Amino acid sequence: MTHTLVLDSEGLSLLVRDDRTMAARLAAAAKHDARVLISSVTLVEARNPATAQARFDRVVSRLKIEPVSEHIARHATKLLAAARLHGHKYAIDAIVCATALAQPGGVTVLTSDVEDIRTLVAGRPRVAVVKV
Repeated sequence: MTHTLVLDSEGLSLLVRDDRTMAARLAAAAKHDARVLISSVTLVEARNPATAQARFDRVVSRLKIEPVSEHIARHATKLLAAARLHGHKYAIDAIVCATALAQPGGVTVLTSDVEDIRTLVAGRPRVAVVKV
């Protein structure tokens, strides 16, 4: 069965900053043939002007980038409604969750927003949420 790691903006930011724990997680994922991906909106959220664009692009080139399709956007709105959440505070988290749920097999979301992500994927045992 396929396993996928989905990084939120903090996960990507840590990777760009050469965080050892994140590097180890990606190495373990590669060893186990797990896919590592981000939502296309995560590119925007994680981009820090203090980091050289070339560095950012190099790190991102190692990841699969999932576009935000209409299907993903509509699924994100349903996740928000089910969790009784709304507004810009939760929008990107909902898109990340919808992206994760669109992947086959088991999924681990690496996030700094554990509580929000768990709320959005509640009742979906194939999605693990891990704090970064």
